[in-house]
Amino acid sequence: MKNLILLFTCIFALGNGYSQSVNAYLDKAESFFSTYVKDGKVDYKEIKNDSSELDELLTLAADIRVDKENANEFQAFWINGYNILVIKSIVENYPLKSPVDVKGFFDVKKHKFGGENVTLDEVENKLLRGNFPDEPRFHFVLVCAGLGCPPIINEAYRPTKLDEQLERQTKLAINDPMFIRVNKNKVKVSQIFEWYNDDFTSGQTLVDFINEFRSEELPENTKVSYYPYDWTLNEVK
Repeated sequence: MKNLILLFTCIFALGNGYSQSVNAYLDKAESFFSTYVKDGKVDYKEIKNDSSELDELLTLAADIRVDKENANEFQAFWINGYNILVIKSIVENYPLKSPVDVKGFFDVKKHKFGGENVTLDEVENKLLRGNFPDEPRFHFVLVCAGLGCPPIINEAYRPTKLDEQLERQTKLAINDPMFIRVNKNKVKVSQIFEWYNDDFTSGQTLVDFINEFRSEELPENTKVSYYPYDWTLNEVK
């Protein structure tokens, strides 16, 4: 009986320690984003001058493991993780004009994060899109450091309000006249919608998807084309 009690005590302690680690990571991420993100852009120069807060965050998150069965926690952890690792990679190569100036930025460079050694593409396409193929709103919260991306927010994504945050950022992007460019029945949209078309058009048209989130719907006869993606660095000037 004593051994059984000891076993349950150990399990509880491990679980409690795990929760504390995730919460500490989210709190640190919140502090980091609120300090260095301004009006949807990142102060890379300031982080480069003093990377201690970023380094602490990366150390904290390196060995935390999250379970995909806890979908909101898993998604929040890795959405924040993607955005943090993008910033890390920019800072390592700063100054630069664009993330695509760095060879292998998204698909070669490995990062130790969440108990994994992963590229940015693997975080996006394997851990997030791969595990949750019915969640197209990821595309409006994963920020690749280019101005063509939806803007990064100055807060952490949290499991307890993740759906609200995903919904808010998707609506902000799709109602932004620079992101969805409407000229009567002709509309130019981000190449995100071209590259990941299948994510938005399962059982519906792209216009149907866009209209789910717009305050003023596009007409049914809308002709859609794509404007070039802007890879210019999303840097605070």
